[in-house]
Amino acid sequence: MRKLLISICLLFGLTAYASANNNITVSVDFPSNLGGEQDGRLMVMFANNDRSEPRFQINPSATGQIIFGKDVTDWKPGDTQTIDNGILGYPFDSLKDMPAGDYYVQTIINRYKDFHLSNGKTVSLPPEMGEGQKWNRKPGNFYSKPMKVTISENGAQNIEITMDQEIPPIEPPKDTKYIKYVKMKSELLSEFWGEDVILGANVLLPEGFDEHPEAKYPLMIFHGHFPYDFGGFSETPPDPNMEPTYSSRFGIEGYNIVQAQAAHDFYKKWISKNFPRFIIIEIQHATPYYDDSYAVNSASQGPYGDALTYELIPHVEKMFRGIGEGWSRFTYGGSTGGWEALAVQVFYPDEYNGTFAACPDPIDFRAYTALNLYEDKNAYFYDSDFSKKPRPGRRDYLGNIGYTLFDDNRLEAVIGSKSRSGRQYDIWEATYSPMGEDGYPKRIWNKLTGEIDHEVAEYWKENFDLRHIMERDWATLGPKLEGKINIYVGDMDNYYLNNAVYLTEEFLENTKAPYYNGDVDYGDRAEHCWNGDHENGNGISRLNYNFMYVDKILKRIEESAPEGADLTSWRY
Repeated sequence: MRKLLISICLLFGLTAYASANNNITVSVDFPSNLGGEQDGRLMVMFANNDRSEPRFQINPSATGQIIFGKDVTDWKPGDTQTIDNGILGYPFDSLKDMPAGDYYVQTIINRYKDFHLSNGKTVSLPPEMGEGQKWNRKPGNFYSKPMKVTISENGAQNIEITMDQEIPPIEPPKDTKYIKYVKMKSELLSEFWGEDVILGANVLLPEGFDEHPEAKYPLMIFHGHFPYDFGGFSETPPDPNMEPTYSSRFGIEGYNIVQAQAAHDFYKKWISKNFPRFIIIEIQHATPYYDDSYAVNSASQGPYGDALTYELIPHVEKMFRGIGEGWSRFTYGGSTGGWEALAVQVFYPDEYNGTFAACPDPIDFRAYTALNLYEDKNAYFYDSDFSKKPRPGRRDYLGNIGYTLFDDNRLEAVIGSKSRSGRQYDIWEATYSPMGEDGYPKRIWNKLTGEIDHEVAEYWKENFDLRHIMERDWATLGPKLEGKINIYVGDMDNYYLNNAVYLTEEFLENTKAPYYNGDVDYGDRAEHCWNGDHENGNGISRLNYNFMYVDKILKRIEESAPEGADLTSWRY
């Protein structure tokens, strides 16, 4: 294959990289002052630039850098672990495939600990340390400072590295007048995991909370990725001396200033005279697999759906005078948060009174990003008689492909085995799959080849395919969901999430007993994560989640609140 690529490069006048030789190894150790025996995922990373540390440049895009990874067990201080040609890498399969040249090299270990589950199984996983399951930033992980090396074309070469750094703890945020940070032990999850599990909520209290002790409030639940603090709300205006930064994602110069101004504008709206009073919470529910649990009960992560709905949310409502009834709770969010917002409405239809699901993760697995999980044979390549046609993983609004499904999943396989990469496809697996005999989630497909396990897919269908579940159970679910479902997505979503929404809309619109009586809307040429705003681009609309659905929520309350419901104490 390497000879073929070089021949093609020469034929078309392209530059051919010189490959490194077969005698390159990387030797890694760590000193005893950092700790004793270690279990975890050891990773070695190479970058051809010094824009940032290599650990912050690992991704499947065209600018992503090089990584190799292996599991380590009972690794003692001073002992050497070796990365050689037999260790899987990305984007190169092996060290021997790397081009010769100058690099910055760095190592890190994502440290694991044993969890003794209530079913008797023991699993080794990275504990959540307050950072939201980011292996390259996780407090307690050991790493080395970047070191410049030259990889030669010939001759034996061993790169020796000592991991002598440890990522420090994260200081938790402090309460303010409006924002409170709540922690509580979940009895349900603690029983499942065999140790104390703490859930958190970042709570935004309404203006006049202390001055109106008689008031009880509706609750808005903003689902999404791990929130360190309550973002997008600031009592102070932007620093006039703030240095502007450019957002390549949104093409906005000075986007940091735009964000800061939007946060202050939200504060001014929040305290204004005629703004309705309610409580907003962002949930902290990171698991050993990901930065959040997906807010549902699952075989490998435990009963997070029940814990959030029946433990955390009532706890917050009791602390801060929430109304505490299903008609007074609403969910919203985008991407992961969009899926969660819809999922909890479907799985707990009486406990919530409306969902606003933006750019949700696949809600119909017949369109599981760019594949049909039930009919396709392979996740990475289209069915073909003779050639491999790769499935796209990410596109832009013009349809240009950034990387493939193979790229995304190969990188996950390097970062962590057994669904432990902390990335997107692995968390879907950790959430949706049954538990295997070894205590880890069953693979939906072979991580290296892409061959789909349709027995596992059938389990996903019956337990987590939201469109299928609604259609299957509409006779009982429909009356409880009528008027509650609202879904928004861009028709050029980067991850093809609009395809599952099309299929779900078809079911919703064609079902009349009862008609769903909600809203499904699409943004023209809008990328991920369009949330229903036809006036502003994604870079602006994403800053408005906490108030953009308020009018629809108030209308829903007026139409659906039961007789005798408190509709006045919170409207001061």
